[in-house]
Amino acid sequence: MNSPDDERGLDPEDWEALRLVGHRLVDELLHSLRTVREQPAWRPIPESVKQGFRTPAPMQGSSPEAVHREFLETVFPYRLGNIHPRFFARVMGTGTPMGALAEFAAAAMNNNLSGLESSAVHVEAQVLRWLKALLGFPETASGLLTSGCSIANLIALQVARDEYAGVDVNVEGVQASRYRLVAYASDEVHSAVQRALMVLGLGSTALRRVPTGPDFRMRVEDLEDRIDDDVGQGLRPFCIVGSCGTVNTGAIDPLDAMADLAERRKLWFHVDGAFGALAALSPSLRERVRGLERAHSVAFDLHKWGSAPYGVGVVLVRDAEAHHRAFQTEAAYLSPLPRGVAAADYPANELGPELSRGFRGLRIWMAWKEHGVSRLARAIEMNVAQAAHVKQRVEGEAELQLSAPVPLNLVTFRYVGRRRRSPEALDALQAEIVMRVQESGVAVPSTTKLRGRTVIRLAIVNHRSRRADLDALLDAVLREGRALGG
Repeated sequence: MNSPDDERGLDPEDWEALRLVGHRLVDELLHSLRTVREQPAWRPIPESVKQGFRTPAPMQGSSPEAVHREFLETVFPYRLGNIHPRFFARVMGTGTPMGALAEFAAAAMNNNLSGLESSAVHVEAQVLRWLKALLGFPETASGLLTSGCSIANLIALQVARDEYAGVDVNVEGVQASRYRLVAYASDEVHSAVQRALMVLGLGSTALRRVPTGPDFRMRVEDLEDRIDDDVGQGLRPFCIVGSCGTVNTGAIDPLDAMADLAERRKLWFHVDGAFGALAALSPSLRERVRGLERAHSVAFDLHKWGSAPYGVGVVLVRDAEAHHRAFQTEAAYLSPLPRGVAAADYPANELGPELSRGFRGLRIWMAWKEHGVSRLARAIEMNVAQAAHVKQRVEGEAELQLSAPVPLNLVTFRYVGRRRRSPEALDALQAEIVMRVQESGVAVPSTTKLRGRTVIRLAIVNHRSRRADLDALLDAVLREGRALGG
């Protein structure tokens, strides 16, 4: 065991050896990104590799070369695959090479954005100014980069809750409010909204799920009826949540009409724009998300359609003072000073639950400086056009059946084959086809349920995807369906 007087720390004993490993690793990673199309979209992890991840913690270290070698053999080959052009499972962005390099730079800087003065604070503030302008929010609005949209939704709904609770919730707690608060969203809303209400102490029953129509968009007339019913029962409506790109079908709620209703009924209007909000970057798609700019708050991800490395979400709040009130605390060791390191003018630590925060903004700042917003908007438009291509192809195949409209970049369909099956058998068939296509390494679709029935779902958010990749996936679905007796 080392002596307490051993002051070597954790830096490498041989900097040159680490530098060589680092250069090799950068070359290998960039080569893998450059040739990703030639690799399987996904591959199962062998049991022998999984066993290696069950060994005890290493009490003694290894050389950088040994660690590098083990990473290449056991970790890197079995990544999720969302960097691959034929990965369409869930809504997962693919990142960019410059974003990956920015992550290395941010880790080397190891900045803590906890309200102290540094270049990182100003980078994050600039990224938020860009986003406010691009989404139509005023410059005076507040904002924060988060780990993802789940936390962004939580922050926005906490601000809304505190504004309507009738007491100082931060001091007295939710139980001190004489109101029972309720919020409204469509029956297609993401589960993150329900979880946020649970974490905020309102309970899952505080979320009123309003039916959607055949287009999977909220029915605003039903929304107002539900509000009236709750008011009649002595409840206090406080928030309407609009979905800008639902996770199942990409449906966009009638945001303008919901904003009108929120204004008339004096309710908070929040938009969960996890991926769909970034359609606002495109002049040709902006009209589809009209009303987003009228929200009191909006939450969205940049690691989805924004092509940033995981994980970075965003919350924007129109009322900056309300945002600050919701998270303001006092601690002598966090007090600002007029000069020095505690003089930062962007108190990010007072805008969310985290004190210690990593340098999330650099991956956006460097990538956007490199490729520009217009190029990102073109990639978003490309994905929407690709979804339209898939829709047309599905509609032209007798063995496939479209399951929902395609308003943006998500397509849902079923393999129905040429012979009759029970609904349960068709559900099982969709799941088996998806698993076989994934295991083949050709492509990675996923499944979901619409109106209780299992469907195949493609989320097209990858700037590397081409129409040929989508055709290859559809060909694989047809091939596996026919092999299963279609």
